[in-house]
Amino acid sequence: MKISTPRKLSAVFCALATTGFTLSTPTFAQDGADVERIEVTGSRIKRTDMEGPSPVQSISKDDIANMGYDNLQQLLERMPVAGNGTFSTRGNSQDSTANGAAAVSLRGLGADATLVLINGRRVAISAFAESITNSFVDINSIPVSAIERIDILKDGASAIYGSDAVAGVVNIIMKKDIEGIEVNLGYGSAQGPSYEETSGSLVWGTVSAKSSASIILDYYKNTRLNSNEMGRLGTADQTPYGGEDFRSSRGFPGYFRVDGVKTIDPSCPAENATSSGSCLFDYGPYGFVAPASERIGAISQFEYRFDNSITGFMEIAVQHNTSEAGGAPTPLDEDAGLTVPANHPDNIWNKDIEIGRFRTVDAGPRRWDIASDSLRFVAGLKGELNDWAWETAVQKGRSQSLQTGGRDQGWVRTDFLQQEINAGNYSPFGGVYNDPAVIDRITTSLVRRGESHMTSFDANISGEAFKFGSESVMMAAGVEYREEDVNDIPDDQFQRGLIFGTESVSAQASRDQFAAYVEFSIPLAENLELQLAGRYDDYSDFGTTTNPKVAFRWAPDDTVTVRASWAQGFRAPSLAQIGLGPSEKSQFFTDTYRCAATGQDCGVLDYNIRFAGNQDLKPEESESWNVGFIWAPIAEFGFGIDVWSITQDNKIAEQAFGPVYDAECNNQSSTVCVRLPAPPGQSLGVIQKIHSTFENISSQEVAGIDVSANYNYSLEEYGLLKFNLEWAYQSKFEKDGRDYLGEYNFPEHRWIFSTNWEMGNFNTNLNVSFVGEFEDTPDIDFDGTLDFDSNTSRKVKSQALVDLQTAYNVSDSTKVSFGINNLLDEEPPFAIGDGDGDLYGYASQVHNPRGRYFYTKITYRFN
Repeated sequence: MKISTPRKLSAVFCALATTGFTLSTPTFAQDGADVERIEVTGSRIKRTDMEGPSPVQSISKDDIANMGYDNLQQLLERMPVAGNGTFSTRGNSQDSTANGAAAVSLRGLGADATLVLINGRRVAISAFAESITNSFVDINSIPVSAIERIDILKDGASAIYGSDAVAGVVNIIMKKDIEGIEVNLGYGSAQGPSYEETSGSLVWGTVSAKSSASIILDYYKNTRLNSNEMGRLGTADQTPYGGEDFRSSRGFPGYFRVDGVKTIDPSCPAENATSSGSCLFDYGPYGFVAPASERIGAISQFEYRFDNSITGFMEIAVQHNTSEAGGAPTPLDEDAGLTVPANHPDNIWNKDIEIGRFRTVDAGPRRWDIASDSLRFVAGLKGELNDWAWETAVQKGRSQSLQTGGRDQGWVRTDFLQQEINAGNYSPFGGVYNDPAVIDRITTSLVRRGESHMTSFDANISGEAFKFGSESVMMAAGVEYREEDVNDIPDDQFQRGLIFGTESVSAQASRDQFAAYVEFSIPLAENLELQLAGRYDDYSDFGTTTNPKVAFRWAPDDTVTVRASWAQGFRAPSLAQIGLGPSEKSQFFTDTYRCAATGQDCGVLDYNIRFAGNQDLKPEESESWNVGFIWAPIAEFGFGIDVWSITQDNKIAEQAFGPVYDAECNNQSSTVCVRLPAPPGQSLGVIQKIHSTFENISSQEVAGIDVSANYNYSLEEYGLLKFNLEWAYQSKFEKDGRDYLGEYNFPEHRWIFSTNWEMGNFNTNLNVSFVGEFEDTPDIDFDGTLDFDSNTSRKVKSQALVDLQTAYNVSDSTKVSFGINNLLDEEPPFAIGDGDGDLYGYASQVHNPRGRYFYTKITYRFN
């Protein structure tokens, strides 16, 4: 294909459309010279330049170094295109279902709507799903030191890549063709709380006329940041700061049922007692803002060019991560069925009584140790045949996770506890600390095992298909086959109902999938390219789907390029959503029916929701479009704008809680909203659990505008200044007919502005990242029904974080960097929270509570 591109525009377009922070100028061949064709994210067709009809932001290894992050999640969450659904190990708790992992969510559509690739290929999903059923690629398994660049395709791409590419694609390109040795060492520490990060990497590579080989070893470690070090951010009682009291009704001491009557422990402190007879407990200080973690990884890449113009290649990646999760001591409620006999030495009522809500604080806080191992192996051949480039490869991937809790980590078994209460050895009264020997007899060890596998084969070709007038029509086509499975097996003690107060997950499913795709690049005129693509996928569990894409790129003159695209996409139901076994989580709400009927439980309390999978789920369907242009009046300045929209139908979601509660929870005999037997004289008992599942019941439409701008200004003998702006404005986020725009966790504005000054051996980088304001508290009265569209809450303030780094090349082989992230030591803005994941006075999916952070890095290079 020969599509001429004005050189001035091409240089700036490369910076705007494919570079997020650093201006890079492409190399142009002389007329008639051969130019290597490369595959650009968003297209399977190999091109002679980096330009395509879809918007791509590229973050180079230099950009990553300038931002100072050794953690891929910390880097990606600062990108304006990221949104609600991005999560990390921050806030790991005993109730999280994907502890130790991290993921990115483009456009706020969720991590399961963002496809993550390594070198253009899929990788195995995390063995543990997030929020019980959301499958994702754990980006903690990808070491930053091994990354050459990150391409973020901000466009639907199911016609190119298949399932999950609804909101876009994050394609992580690994370093290769490395020569010499590079050693990197880093250390950083937060100001105030005791939090540290240590990193190191060794990069080795060699290149010869026929082969190349590289090995990258990476190490990262961070210490624990405890909630009790964080002041207002480490307590569940946010009333002193203008928030809600989210302390748990499972207290220490607690309350009992005496002759069926709710009776508070007389030793409950007055400040913890509620009007309905509960004794509250602040679990906040027991958690982690950031858990301790350690990651060790190795990546090897090899290529060998045979004499017949065929190249063999191989990639091997292994990663071992350890982390932890923690939470308050075991909470118990009526569902545990615990009783105290009349002859118990501390039973002041001298009759058999039931334990209502209570917490075994004397057994200690609950802790998990998490170990995750991932393995990726790719082997293939590539070459050219009659001007057609071809490639074929096989891949094996595995993600394995093990979550363990020991006897000394607070895990109480209810049957053991009942035995010790019956024997008079354990006292649940008065908030007393029982004998350690007794505690040893009521605790147990737990193991949760998860494993996912992926085996795949792919083959593709790319080249000139035929002539269209005097121009060449380029084509790419290929086939893929993939088998995958996931198993998430909780400890048998969970399944037998002997462990309380902790979310548990059980899942088992497998599938295979075949796909075929084709793509054309058609030169309709000298500077007008049309892209046509289509993909057919056949899944063993839900059937087939076909998805097309149409796009064009037009360069009317030397300064302007216009691009547009339209595509259909899909997301297959996750294996966890299909194969989920009985799994539980807790949620805070007010039982308004029981409050009205009995005058009890009128406050916000935590209740259990039990989920099960649905094998009849259908794929989510999507439609997206993008229209944009690039304007580059001079080589030093460029400006780009894209208007985009994504619509999803058949969105898989858990049944809406509010309607289920309204329909079922006013019925004592309901099998969906299950209540304990009602006490004498009352019509409704305490909620034991509410059953729920997942259905194709949701739809959402998201739209917005992306703006990119960069400018290079020469200071002559004083160096070069580079300015770059990436701004994302979300103009619509509607879900099930409700407008979420500007609501909790859905800010309208996100941007990052970077300034880089290069002078001789010095390089200074300043980044300002901004997240706009949004409304607080989606369920304003915490009755379990979202009411943000009919009630107005307070605003969670906007936040701007400033990061600064200075680097100096001491010699050709040595570089030293010093940096401060969150230079102004900004705290996260106060938020009442959602009564679910955010209970500590800030929006954890949007804001980072870590504070000012100092770091230094040293790089040594040996040739």
